[in-house]
Amino acid sequence: METRKLILIIIFSTSLLFLWDAWQKELYPPASQVMSGATTDSASQRHDPLPVPGDELTASASGTGTASEIEGVSPSITPNLFVNGEKIHVKTDLVVAEIDTAGGDIRQLGLLAHPSREDVNKPYELLLDKTARFQVVQSGLIGDGLPSHKTKYTVDSKNYNYELEPGQNKVVVRLLAPEVNGVQAAKIYTFHRGSYVIDVEFEIVNHSETAINPFSYFQMLRDANDPTDANTMVHSYTGPAMYTDEEKFLKIKFSDLDKNKAEYPTNADNGWIAMLEHYFLTAWLPPKNTPREYFAKRLAPNQYTAGVIAPVGAIEPGQEKSITMPFYAGPQEQNKLAELAPGLDLTVDYGWLTVLAKPLFWLLSFYHSWTDNWGAAIILLTLTVKLLFFPLSAAGYRSMAKMRVVTPKLQRIREQYASDRQRMHQVMMEFYKEEKINPMGGCLPILVQIPVFIALFWTLLAAVELRYAPLALWITDMSVPDPYYVLPVIMGISMWIQSKLSPTPADPIQAKVMQIMPIAFSVFFFFFPAGLVLYSLCNNILSIAQQWQITRMYENKAEEDANKDKNNKKKIKDKPEQAKENPQLAVLSAEEETATQAEAVPAASSQQNEKKQQPSQVAVAAKGKAPVKAKSAPAGKKTRKK
Repeated sequence: METRKLILIIIFSTSLLFLWDAWQKELYPPASQVMSGATTDSASQRHDPLPVPGDELTASASGTGTASEIEGVSPSITPNLFVNGEKIHVKTDLVVAEIDTAGGDIRQLGLLAHPSREDVNKPYELLLDKTARFQVVQSGLIGDGLPSHKTKYTVDSKNYNYELEPGQNKVVVRLLAPEVNGVQAAKIYTFHRGSYVIDVEFEIVNHSETAINPFSYFQMLRDANDPTDANTMVHSYTGPAMYTDEEKFLKIKFSDLDKNKAEYPTNADNGWIAMLEHYFLTAWLPPKNTPREYFAKRLAPNQYTAGVIAPVGAIEPGQEKSITMPFYAGPQEQNKLAELAPGLDLTVDYGWLTVLAKPLFWLLSFYHSWTDNWGAAIILLTLTVKLLFFPLSAAGYRSMAKMRVVTPKLQRIREQYASDRQRMHQVMMEFYKEEKINPMGGCLPILVQIPVFIALFWTLLAAVELRYAPLALWITDMSVPDPYYVLPVIMGISMWIQSKLSPTPADPIQAKVMQIMPIAFSVFFFFFPAGLVLYSLCNNILSIAQQWQITRMYENKAEEDANKDKNNKKKIKDKPEQAKENPQLAVLSAEEETATQAEAVPAASSQQNEKKQQPSQVAVAAKGKAPVKAKSAPAGKKTRKK
């Protein structure tokens, strides 16, 4: 029993440590990496070179341009100052954005449906160009005289404030680049109602007398710092990620970029590339079946870029062409991401148990559609999981209930053979076999449930739907810890009740550990999201109800059996003649008398062993048989040999 308890403690503790460590390691950047960027870089000192298409992508594009011509005009090693121009403000039903005419880039973008942790009256800033933390998107054209993210644009309509009006489905912002060498280019942003996808388009008109073969690039720049509203105790992956049909989902860690050891597919005609952080992401989503080249690199300390290069194609004199690249900037809403691009829902990172986490989240969303409350959905999900594992849990609790009933007998065996542990374990194993008890019977059901517990852990931590989702009363956001620690304290109490329903370990150290565990886990869960604590609490309450019912059933049965034996003994004592009519009662009485004598033998035998050295009597007594001749039975209490 002590071994089983110890194993359960180790399993549960190791699971929590594993979960904690996984979240810490996924993103937490090295201190030197973050500090170097934070102390030496500012928004006006960031290295920001133009990307260069590779030979393979250049060869796949038609036209007269060559790789050498493109590379020759690309200042790929020249640092660029982050200059500012005029600000263009855009507001839709979901986002508020700021575009700078210097480069024509989106410098800031807030999500109206997702408030900031610092100020709930302000939207969460997914894109921003601040010194403490920055993430911006840039785009441009590669070719002689073509506009890049260093070009000064002008607003076509001279309007610097755009807002999605009732009845409108989109907002279009058109920026014009200066005409160079007879080539006129425009950058066009299209914001859609009810969508976090922004179309970034380049229109190129060739007024010159020679054909051109431009390339386009679209990139995301950011540092490795945590988001401003990140949970300080729970960290998720932050960094580039990509997907192709061949390689599937792949993370490109900042640490690998620092060492120049990142491995990822570059040339493809499918997939996407993104920058991930907890709950949110930005991603370029190139159209399928179009050639592209992915890239990710470290630009400077704590400065990284990831993006895609795509050919525009040859443009003959007097002709025009355009290229459009959808850009997603929003929450990691699993159901909606799957509709935008293949594999984009994998950015909701559930770790190595995605195969379990996905159906759990689907079920959670299903219950939310019923209740319109994520807290109620978590409770229903917990109940469902508990019902699915009811047979396994019942088997484990039955084993624990049996152990609880026979604990007094086991304690007597321990006391009787305290000086001979080998013999004690031998007798205990024989006792388990006789009582049909598996001392490890409660472990297997718990082992099977651990992967589900871990998958639920990741599901609740990764679900952006729980961000600012209220439960009731004081809990207004289930993605952050309980502000008053009420749920963790109640969960600790539930763990204490569970420990009282379980057999008490004989080992004092293990008993002390079982007493401390509810307190330790309560403190541990102080820093976990309220949604996860709610799941643990509900699971404990349901487990207590199931365990209490099974324990009560076995204890009542044991009490009934004891009363029955007691009544049988009384009947035989009062009416000896019944033994003749019912030999089974006589045998029972004789067996109990023999057992009573056997219990008295060890004490007497120990005294005789000192004088006569007869250890065989103890061994015989251990088997429940009298070592000496049984006293002649009283009249009416004849015994018979088996």
